[in-house]
Amino acid sequence: MKKWFKYIKPHLLYFIIGPLCMIIEVIGAVIMPKLLSMVINSGTAGTLTVGSSLTTMLLMILTALVMMVGGVGGAYFGAKASVYFATDLRADAYSKIQKFSFSNIDKFSTGSLVTRLTNDITQLQNFVNMTLRLALRAPGMLIAALIMAISLQPSLSVVLAVTIPMMLIAITLIIKNGFPRFGIMQTKLDELNNNVRENVTNVRVVKSFVREDHEIKKFHVSNRNLKNAGMSARKVMIFMHPTITIFINITTLAVVWFGGKTVLSNGMEIGDLSAYLTYVTQILFSLMMITMMLMFSSRALASARRVRELLDEEVDMTDINAAHTDKQITNGQIEFKNVSFRYYKTSQKPVLENINVTIKPGTTVGIIGSTGCGKTTLVSMIPRLYDVDEGEVLVDGINVKDYSMNHLRDGIAMVLQKNTLFSGSIAENLRWGDPDATDKELKNAVAHAQADKFIYEMKDQFDTMVEHGGANLSGGQKQRLCIARALLKKSKIIILDDSTSAVDTATERMIRKAFKYELKDSVKIIIAQRISSVMDADEIIVMDDGKITGIGTHKQLLAENKEYQEIVYSQNGQKGA
Repeated sequence: MKKWFKYIKPHLLYFIIGPLCMIIEVIGAVIMPKLLSMVINSGTAGTLTVGSSLTTMLLMILTALVMMVGGVGGAYFGAKASVYFATDLRADAYSKIQKFSFSNIDKFSTGSLVTRLTNDITQLQNFVNMTLRLALRAPGMLIAALIMAISLQPSLSVVLAVTIPMMLIAITLIIKNGFPRFGIMQTKLDELNNNVRENVTNVRVVKSFVREDHEIKKFHVSNRNLKNAGMSARKVMIFMHPTITIFINITTLAVVWFGGKTVLSNGMEIGDLSAYLTYVTQILFSLMMITMMLMFSSRALASARRVRELLDEEVDMTDINAAHTDKQITNGQIEFKNVSFRYYKTSQKPVLENINVTIKPGTTVGIIGSTGCGKTTLVSMIPRLYDVDEGEVLVDGINVKDYSMNHLRDGIAMVLQKNTLFSGSIAENLRWGDPDATDKELKNAVAHAQADKFIYEMKDQFDTMVEHGGANLSGGQKQRLCIARALLKKSKIIILDDSTSAVDTATERMIRKAFKYELKDSVKIIIAQRISSVMDADEIIVMDDGKITGIGTHKQLLAENKEYQEIVYSQNGQKGA
């Protein structure tokens, strides 16, 4: 509860006023049957006068108005409190995700994170709203109506003493069986969200391979699993309403039967029996409202557990203990000392093993090797996208763990293997590199990245809107925009992870030439599959199976390194090419 109070405290006034308003409605609700019984009793006894009936009518109107004010106020403040609660919770959860390292993100699927931020928090919002409206109203109505019923005719309360416990036992059994099924339903919803997100994001690939039928079948499986899980939960919960209805009807029938006999024996007035029946209905409906709360709580608790898992996830990469939080990258020298790394700590074989290499300031370094040999993982250690398991990574002689995250990553520009652009204009996407970049700087960056030609051919040029993920751009265009975005950072270290694979060799040569002159003081690390992309580098690092098998220039490696020779021969088709 302490975890959730953080989101209640700023809006505590709404959380208090809402239930209090509902108590006002409850008071009016238990007074109304008593007033009505007075009119009926006076009428049957022949003592009803115009004055007394008018007074009672005015009291009933006043009571109804008070109930209306209480009901509307309770609904208003309950809705306001629940919306603010969910807004703050969602903002906190989103901020927590932004702090996650890649290792943290790997524990949750993207679909699951989206579901937790949307559906699960919405479930909690609805539960808070219902709780504020019913938490005091339902028990308050139950207690008040029970007191009024017993005070009217204690002998009839034997009926309630029998039926209420039986009803509670039946409800408890239903909830106990239904609760675990809602957790399963949320998991199936995650799977469906993953399926939909993957399909919509990659719709062009699906269509190009004519895999629509396959994806539809996959969706139907996920959809059917969610339907079955939902039906499994609801098959249990649908017994709730009929069960309550049966007990209401049985109780009402018993009260009418025994109450009618009491009226006939002059032990009770007809107006009191009418009021008693109203109180019985209120008691049983209060139990039904409590049951609804418990029913919603079963699903809300499943959602709360999932949101709490997100909030409680320990961020495994922080700069709390950093020794040099004020330091910034000034030269860009990089050293890997005995670095080893595993994605999963239980894995026997490391992804990187005993890496030792030094990259000097201002140099261009190529990294080449077979797919899956650890090239991307290696450079991910520099901006601390992952932390090493053994050894250390130094930048300017300082362990990357001793920098503040902001200063470390601000000094490194990285063009990831997957070229990611966001919805917005081309200019807005470029300014991710530098929010304060001038129009002139934008033009220079796109010129050096060889993106200026296709931008100027577009109708709106820099104001051209980019669709989600850059879906309206070609692979080469996306790569060049991502390179231009990185250039705008003016960082001391720039990492290009296979970021020119979709451009032609002539364009790539011009980009490398721009790098040589525009970033002459920066470290340039180029991961590539093509020999032509790295052969002019000051040094080339050859990797195989998580290890460095050679370091040197193109000529040196071609003469001495077997792995490098194989790559060159496979691409050029002849020795010494």
